[in-house]
Amino acid sequence: MHKTETIDYQDGETTLEAYCAYPAGNEKKPAVLVVHDWSGKNEFACEKARQLAELGYVGFALDMYGKGKMGHTKEEKTALMEPLSKDRSKLIKRILAAYDTVKQLDAVNPRHIGAIGFCFGGLCALDLARSGADVAGVVSFHGLLHGIPNHTPKSIKAKVLILHGYDDPMAKPDQVISFANEMTAANVDWQINMYSQTMHGFTNPEANDPSFGTVFNKRTTERAWFAMRHFFNEIFQ
Repeated sequence: MHKTETIDYQDGETTLEAYCAYPAGNEKKPAVLVVHDWSGKNEFACEKARQLAELGYVGFALDMYGKGKMGHTKEEKTALMEPLSKDRSKLIKRILAAYDTVKQLDAVNPRHIGAIGFCFGGLCALDLARSGADVAGVVSFHGLLHGIPNHTPKSIKAKVLILHGYDDPMAKPDQVISFANEMTAANVDWQINMYSQTMHGFTNPEANDPSFGTVFNKRTTERAWFAMRHFFNEIFQ
């Protein structure tokens, strides 16, 4: 049975609370940051951290909003997300606080750190890569893909995997192509898996709002998780 704990950490004056799951064994392990969707550090993100621990990684479900902050309605979630999605330098500073915390954990091999993110969290994971942080790889599950306006690219060290629904209305195929062009221009080792008959939020069993563009898809979820496992097996070998 893997060990779990909550970890408080800081971004300036903001206290954040992560949920960390550790695999068995005493040797230093690779770590994977888990970035929540627009609602905040929820049980879904914590469960992904536990699943990563079962795969042999330290799973670190980070907190982008602040300790105890969660959105329950679309309005509340938007109010929490927008200050970060509209100020990407603030977003990057916030996720780097989590990255720096993970690097200091005794159980973690600091040279083997990755990140996954869901929806808004996919954007965060990609911005961690865009920051030039020394991360091995990042994975976006049905993430937001728009670049950073007026941003001077830094050297992106991370390999990138995009797992995306072809019918996702929040990042349509033309935006996926624009993202691929951005990564190609930055000389990134990138992969994109596009899934048919798949909308936004496909990993979330509670996503059932076709009019909003969010629908759970069990088949695609299984395919995407398998692709993520192969990706991390490759970069952490």
